[in-house]
Amino acid sequence: MSLSKAEEILKRLIEDLRSRFGDRVLEVNVEPKKIVKILVALECIKDVAQYLKSEWAIDYIKGVTGVDLSKLPNNAQEALEIIYHVGSLSSEALKGITISLSTKVSISNPVMPSLTGIWKGAEMHEREVYEMLGVSFEGHPDLRRLLLPEFWSDGPPLRKNYMVPGREGQSG
Repeated sequence: MSLSKAEEILKRLIEDLRSRFGDRVLEVNVEPKKIVKILVALECIKDVAQYLKSEWAIDYIKGVTGVDLSKLPNNAQEALEIIYHVGSLSSEALKGITISLSTKVSISNPVMPSLTGIWKGAEMHEREVYEMLGVSFEGHPDLRRLLLPEFWSDGPPLRKNYMVPGREGQSG
């Protein structure tokens, strides 16, 4: 069975990243619907993002999300996973492919570099992750509230330890 053109390009892209970044590429998962998730070490997220943009024409960002991993049933981790969903508009071969580039930050010190210098479109998405999960993006041009009211004084609402006021002690 031969690989499709998209599968072949993804295979080359993954091999290239592993060759260039070695064991700092921690995990790769390829889904059948042209989605590839690449988990990299925090210290190289910016370098990998820049490399994807300059060498592979991964030139736009679809979104940034985050997941609190602290309450996973079989693999709880004291970490937040930050995921950049990116793609290409300029490469015909990569159109329609989503790369989910992710890294993990410590819950106790949720700090990572901003990728707004690579993908300008990350600006508002990083602000949302900052506000909802409490991740601070170093080098972000305008890291301030986006959705919550200015008087918000509770913790980040998408953290697993967040308790809705008035519902403490209730299980959901």
